[in-house]
Amino acid sequence: MRFSWFRSTCLGVLGVAVAAPASAQALAVAESHFDRGLADMLAGRYETGCPALAESQRLDPRPGRLFTLAECEAKWGRIATAVARYNDYLAMVERMSEAERVKQSVRHKIALGQRSALAPLVPQLTLSLPPGAPAGTRVQCDGMALEQPSLGVALPVDPGEHVVTTQAPGGAVTETRFTIDRSESRAIVLEVKPPAGAKPPRAEPPAPAPAPAPDRGPSGLRVVTYVAGGLGVAGLIVGSVTGWMALDASGVAAENCRDVSPDRARCKPDGLDAGNRAKQLGLVSTVGFGAGVALAGASALVFLLEPSPRRQAASEVSWELTAGQAGGGVVVRSRW
Repeated sequence: MRFSWFRSTCLGVLGVAVAAPASAQALAVAESHFDRGLADMLAGRYETGCPALAESQRLDPRPGRLFTLAECEAKWGRIATAVARYNDYLAMVERMSEAERVKQSVRHKIALGQRSALAPLVPQLTLSLPPGAPAGTRVQCDGMALEQPSLGVALPVDPGEHVVTTQAPGGAVTETRFTIDRSESRAIVLEVKPPAGAKPPRAEPPAPAPAPAPDRGPSGLRVVTYVAGGLGVAGLIVGSVTGWMALDASGVAAENCRDVSPDRARCKPDGLDAGNRAKQLGLVSTVGFGAGVALAGASALVFLLEPSPRRQAASEVSWELTAGQAGGGVVVRSRW
């Protein structure tokens, strides 16, 4: 796994410069920085030793100094930076002649082993701007500016604490601090404060709800079912009422008639009228019960078999029961 210096963002270190031969004074300063940096590294003072070695390499780039700088960064725990330094060293060795590469054989082997061991431990950080962030928003990680290609993708960083800042054009600086561990992968959506007086993004109006399907009302068969059901219930009511009236009339006839022989009876006028009325009411009761049972049963069967349509307004079916001395009846009314 190779880590180019371009991809090693948020590291806060300088790349290897390819420059013209340094002056004698620059060489002397570079040598002084190297000696001091090496001493600090051997003493475990990496926070001062590694920067001194980096300055020495910047002033007078040499493969030995670059290898020593990579070792210092690895011991300091800045493993992403160390992997980048090892990569730079190995690339420098590849450009050497065969004789020069032989002199670097021991360091070359160590660099390969260190890179293979450290690369899987390098944390990966993905920084993204929130949706609707103003154009031209600046992002910095540990003081290093990150352009658009570095946002939304995983980048190698050193373990430890990092500081990321964002600033919209004309807006305030927003700071985000976090700590990341070895081998950790983290994605952070950064906060961006809009400029003062900026209008918030306009929310899109919600999509209109689909119009309901037109209501066609109940089918003709269902209307007939309602009417038949109403007639069936009315028939049962008429049969019950007229049956009760017939029994009452039969009682009156029995009180006003006496038997003359087994085949005939002599009745008073009230008894004759009550007897005739009992026969008529009995007929009405029989017909009402029979029709009511038939209509109610048929209506219930059709109602269960036919699915009920969605309706805007329910139909109204009403009936009116009539009964008198000569008989009874029902009047059915339907309104939509």
